[in-house]
Amino acid sequence: MWNSAMAWVCGLGLLPEILVTLLVKGRRSGTLRANVLVAARYEGQRYVVSMLGEGSDWVQNVRAAGGAAFIKHGRTQRVTLTEIRPDKRAPILKAFCEVAASGRKHFPVSPEAPVSAFESIATEYPVFRIDPA
Repeated sequence: MWNSAMAWVCGLGLLPEILVTLLVKGRRSGTLRANVLVAARYEGQRYVVSMLGEGSDWVQNVRAAGGAAFIKHGRTQRVTLTEIRPDKRAPILKAFCEVAASGRKHFPVSPEAPVSAFESIATEYPVFRIDPA
């Protein structure tokens, strides 16, 4: 219930720009599922990170949907979420930790740590680039 309320408020564009509502078809139900995520920037691109790791429902749904999704923050955009290979994730994970205050507690690495420290955990945290559809 809390997630639905936050997704609605975030989707209206009332929260900071880094918070977005991800809408993706459920892999079992086929209905749109909403999740509030932090969209971190790295080298001019926006990314979403699964701070809970591989087991996140939204990650499984995005993979099942072939990356097809919607991002909502004031307006709804059709997007493709492109999964980033683990060997390219470390700097993005660091950028995420620097802006996602609530997500930091899920990472065993400090946001102040060097990028090399994030390399050891990169396989555990899926990262997706937000591309226009």
